[in-house]
Amino acid sequence: VEADKAWETSVTRRSLIALMTYAVVVVFLWSIDAPSPWFNAIVPAVGFIISTLSLPFFKKVWMEYCHER
Repeated sequence: VEADKAWETSVTRRSLIALMTYAVVVVFLWSIDAPSPWFNAIVPAVGFIISTLSLPFFKKVWMEYCHER
């Protein structure tokens, strides 16, 4: 259980998901002939990283204010 929790919060897991997201979006953008697929695929990957970095803050707020009620 400890290893599973460590994996869920690891930088390795987040990085792998961001890289896979980037790769899938590049393939999709390339397949629809979108301009600059290599550059435009950065947006969802960075969005994922930002969302995972903000989750601990929102979890803490939720635990302190919402869960106690």
